[in-house]
Amino acid sequence: MKQIDTATLDALSLQAAQSPRRRANHNLHPELADPIQRLAIAMEPGTYVRPHRHPHTWELLYPLRGRFVVLHFDDAGTVIDRVVLGEGAAVVETPAGVWHAVLSLDAGGVIFEVKHGPYTAIAAEDYTAWSPAEGEPAAQTLMARYASAPVGERLA
Repeated sequence: MKQIDTATLDALSLQAAQSPRRRANHNLHPELADPIQRLAIAMEPGTYVRPHRHPHTWELLYPLRGRFVVLHFDDAGTVIDRVVLGEGAAVVETPAGVWHAVLSLDAGGVIFEVKHGPYTAIAAEDYTAWSPAEGEPAAQTLMARYASAPVGERLA
């Protein structure tokens, strides 16, 4: 039996808090080639999830601990959907090909993700052209905008 218990969540959160990227994952799938990817991702506030898309798969998110802003964007960088997982919603599914980003609002936050595999790194063309790369100073500014951007606001 595979399970994610409280001890696993605690250890994962600690690992994320100590990571330079402010996140860590615990895979339930046995290998990266698995056709269904299932994982818990500890995401501390300050981790940058650059707006991206997955052309080949939908993505399902469920909060195990904490709250997360999930944003969907159109090609121009306008927010077309916004939800706070763990507060206003229990589950969010992002359709294949939709630009999206996630912001962790709470220390110790852990989100569960399910999507089609096999795992493939996000290709350069699947990051929005208007968003800064991880590590660029402008990424912090964009994350701050995630926190309050309403539907209809253009972040590009």
